[in-house]
Amino acid sequence: MLIPVLLGFATAFLFAASAALQRSAVLVVADADTEHRANRHRIPILWLIRRLVRQRIWITGWLTNLLGFVSQAAALHFGSIALVQPLLVTQLLFALPMASAVIRQWPAARDWVAAVAISGGVACFLAVEGAAPLDGSPDRGRLVVAVVVAAAAVVTLVQIAQGRGPLMHSALIASAAGVCYAISAALMKLTTDDLLNHGVLATALDWPGYVLALSTLSGLLLGQQAYGSGSLSAAIAVMSIVNPAVSYVLGMLAFHATLSTSPGPLAASAGAAALLVAGVFGLAHSPTVQRETTRTATHGVYPNAGNVPRKVAAPAQPPDT
Repeated sequence: MLIPVLLGFATAFLFAASAALQRSAVLVVADADTEHRANRHRIPILWLIRRLVRQRIWITGWLTNLLGFVSQAAALHFGSIALVQPLLVTQLLFALPMASAVIRQWPAARDWVAAVAISGGVACFLAVEGAAPLDGSPDRGRLVVAVVVAAAAVVTLVQIAQGRGPLMHSALIASAAGVCYAISAALMKLTTDDLLNHGVLATALDWPGYVLALSTLSGLLLGQQAYGSGSLSAAIAVMSIVNPAVSYVLGMLAFHATLSTSPGPLAASAGAAALLVAGVFGLAHSPTVQRETTRTATHGVYPNAGNVPRKVAAPAQPPDT
């Protein structure tokens, strides 16, 4: 159990660092384009990606994200999806100081209280024997149904996000990204096991690898939009709820993971869930998040995604005659 836990924490750190680097690149691109042509583009994320690939900081973030996926794949190989995915909520512990560094202000005490709640939730989840399901075999038929339902949910969330305020827009897009990453985690475990047990050719001829690539790419693109339209901390907070929650349900339903029904593990799971949700929502509503959102609404790539008006220069007054 120690190996997947350590790999899970390493994955959380790498994903948080990747998000911080990529968001910095998003803001650099936005600041370089004073006309904000993304607002007039039919598909703004495509406009954004074409410019991001020219930024070294974004490439560094992408490579860091790739290392995170490698670490996640290793963690899922050694542990169950229901064990590994909840550990990714600790991205917030790393993202909070990273986000605070951007606005050059140390996190408030309430932010650290929320972070302690998250740490306590993870510790509670891992400390009680039987709280985290450690076994389970995939059911491909149920996975196909899960992929279809997830795709419909992502499309719905993206549509609802249109025209919302910056923070809500970012949260809804981040939710869609979290669903994509949860599906990616399920398919990653399946693909990794197939690769190790059946070889490269069998894996290349099977469908999970291609759906994994599509869901991962979709999550990456949606994540970029979430980072560029709101707060890094808020976006990661939402992903940190949605991703493990969907993954946990997938572990129960599509991987036949067994959950202990004895009072101790059930109480530990309930307590951990309460602490995690309280901590995540505490960070999502922190002053740091509000300052990040204000900065992004003014200088971000999607400043008109919501209802925060941009400053418009006053027309020049005619000279006195």
